[in-house]
Amino acid sequence: MKFSDYKYERPSLEQYCEALNDARKNVEGAKSLEECIKVMDETQIIIEHYQTASTLCSIRNSINTADEFYQKEQDFFDENGPSFQNATNEYLKSLVSSKFREGLEEKYGKQLFSMYELSFKSFDEKIMDDLVQESKLVTEYDKLIASAKIEFDGKVNNLSQMTVYLNSPDRGIRKEANKKVSEFMKSVESKIDEIYDKLVHVRDNMAKKMGYENYIDFGYLRLGRSDYNQYDVANYRNQVKDVIVPIAKSIIDAQAKRIGISDFKNYDIPMFYKDGNPKPKGNKDELVSKAMQMYSSISNETKEFFSFMCENDLMDLETKPNKQGGGYCTVIPDYKAPFIFSNFNGTMGDVDVLTHEAGHAFECYTAAKNLPISDIYWPTLEACEIHSMSMEFFAHPYMDMFFEDDAAKYRFKHLAEAITFIPYGTCVDDFQHFVYANPNATPEERKKYWAKIEKEYTPWKDYDGNEYYEAGGYWQRQSHIFGTAFYYIDYTLAQVCAFQFLVLNHENHENAWAKYYNLCKLGGSKSFTGLLDEVGLENPFTNGALERIMPKVCEILSVLEKDTVK
Repeated sequence: MKFSDYKYERPSLEQYCEALNDARKNVEGAKSLEECIKVMDETQIIIEHYQTASTLCSIRNSINTADEFYQKEQDFFDENGPSFQNATNEYLKSLVSSKFREGLEEKYGKQLFSMYELSFKSFDEKIMDDLVQESKLVTEYDKLIASAKIEFDGKVNNLSQMTVYLNSPDRGIRKEANKKVSEFMKSVESKIDEIYDKLVHVRDNMAKKMGYENYIDFGYLRLGRSDYNQYDVANYRNQVKDVIVPIAKSIIDAQAKRIGISDFKNYDIPMFYKDGNPKPKGNKDELVSKAMQMYSSISNETKEFFSFMCENDLMDLETKPNKQGGGYCTVIPDYKAPFIFSNFNGTMGDVDVLTHEAGHAFECYTAAKNLPISDIYWPTLEACEIHSMSMEFFAHPYMDMFFEDDAAKYRFKHLAEAITFIPYGTCVDDFQHFVYANPNATPEERKKYWAKIEKEYTPWKDYDGNEYYEAGGYWQRQSHIFGTAFYYIDYTLAQVCAFQFLVLNHENHENAWAKYYNLCKLGGSKSFTGLLDEVGLENPFTNGALERIMPKVCEILSVLEKDTVK
């Protein structure tokens, strides 16, 4: 069935709550494990109907933020989502406290019930109004960013469309595009400060209502982090400073020499080669066709998966007016169908979408066939990103199809930027820990802190006198800071895990793929560190982990660099 034929119906809050209340009573009154399983399976259908409606609304609203119907529907979910969550939690509590829990865990897995328990600790009726306000503020930020209309090159561009100019081989164009983007951000700076200040206080208020000193531990609970804490993450950030920042700086220094720029500025960072960055050959349809060839070659499993995505129109890839920025992958439970959303802009990032977001989609597609319940199709967020980032590396051998003579340049740039990204990702995390440890800090104090740590994590950044960026405004472009607090470090943790798949793939493709496919099949049936243990990957939180992992990654980087000059 095509995505356009997927039926949307607004769920009835009253009927949903009534059904969940009946299910709770039936679990509590169950006389046998079999009876309890029957209730759980039947109720899961109801829950997935709600999740399907919510997801369809979100997708269609993000495809066209000006669509009045889906905007009203999104408002409905923003306002009523906490009530749905409350009804769901009351039902789930009956499962967690059931006398048949041991048997339920044997069928559905212990991790599922651990996640349910974490959700209880991070939700209560007393924070429902705060959750509604949080959703509205995030939506307000998304709409504000999507509203960008930047006049450049004789066109009116949104932020995604400006990326092609930010990647131009012409330094003057890059500089001017960077200026235009920062001017737009400066024009909405005070509004973003207002939104974020409200958001921070709403989240801090939630945490205090739930008995926490501040939002940090509470935010970790909301992300389902059951096996590590803020101190583990702080230790990891220190490893990044000690091990990866020097490597990243050497990569940037070499880049400046390669492109022949002695006064290297922030708008030069996207430019990796003098003659311009590799660009994929072909339009959207041609790139998707090449991706089909690639996935048909990687494995039978990926061939089946990508055929399903194409045949059912489960990708919306092109930039359009009023389309939300960025990219994501989600799942529509009733159809067991992943969906990929993106904004193609003619850069190598278009190919990254067809590997990164497709990695997410492949994991979900695989897990849906191997796991008994949709609540564990996805693992926690840091583990989710392992699938996507690793798929990017599994795609390396096929990049000739997309970039032809520039394939070697793509592979080197892709790995180099994966390394240099990690310090930025940890900087975002450091910033958020400061913000939520100091919720009453002023917008100016937040920016001052960002400007300070930016020099520690990314010392190569020179904003060339741009007042907005030099004053610490760059973080306002990072949507994750608004949408899901503390999420961004997950990308860096996953990248370290993906590096291990890169190394394994260079050593033995069959073994590497078997380990990766096993990880996908496991879905969210285990915690982050539990998944790593199950498939034999090193835990990034372990002391010395980066010192052990990075030398082999740097060796591969050196080989890829030599390939670019053959």
